[in-house]
Amino acid sequence: MNNIIRYQNAALQYYLELTGSSYLHYGYWEPIPPANAELTITQFRIAQAAYANHLLSFIPADIHTVLDVGCGNGDNAIAILERGLQVTGLAPDPSQQANFLERTKGNAKFHMQTFDEFVHNSRQQERSPKYDLLLFSESSQYMSPESIATGAADLVQSGGYVLLADMLRKDPEYKEGMFSNCLVNADLHQEMQRAGFKLVTKDDISAHIAPTLDICVQSFKTFGVSTMNYIGNLVAIAVPPIYAIFKYFLGKLITKLITEGLQASNIFHRHLCYEIQLWQKV
Repeated sequence: MNNIIRYQNAALQYYLELTGSSYLHYGYWEPIPPANAELTITQFRIAQAAYANHLLSFIPADIHTVLDVGCGNGDNAIAILERGLQVTGLAPDPSQQANFLERTKGNAKFHMQTFDEFVHNSRQQERSPKYDLLLFSESSQYMSPESIATGAADLVQSGGYVLLADMLRKDPEYKEGMFSNCLVNADLHQEMQRAGFKLVTKDDISAHIAPTLDICVQSFKTFGVSTMNYIGNLVAIAVPPIYAIFKYFLGKLITKLITEGLQASNIFHRHLCYEIQLWQKV
């Protein structure tokens, strides 16, 4: 796992603990709050609940089986089950496996594997599993466009679908920073078309997820930076030599990460978008 992904995972864990939410996504703010509005954690939780409803509204009517790739704690899977569909979760995290199976109450299967491992194993079977729809909800950034496209081509029924929702780089020259592991949108389109998929519909919901970045930055300013400064001051008072060593070796890195975190919203608007894309295997 590269450092950018580890950095994002650490930030995600911070926001989860801050909000007390089980959702592992940015949410969907509707209506979009006015500029400079004071945002609350309660509003954020409402936006996260609204996200699943909006995302799953793109599932076509003729779908019965879904593979939820990077299924998290099972929030989307629960909503899928409530629609009367069969769902299988896929993630390499044992804690997510436990949460997923507990929350879906035995009504969904789970495979503790990466997507590439699951695709590889399915290719070894005489009758590999086929699904009506593959769901990638904020999991595409952990894979390459090629592996998503070719893997989906193996796992999706003829005429089936891929529903993908995530941050994507609209600027291919943005190659270094906290969001640089997000896929380049143009590369994803190229690989999906090459693998035999056509784009049925897309929805750019960048404006609907941007308030989440704003509230995270607000919270980090209020709680994160002040807490880190407080801890640093305590260490400087209690054990000055350790503080001096820490500051010498990691001071510039920490400052860079904090500065970048406080600019998260501006970086997103400048270099990225957030799209929901529905692709069909033709």
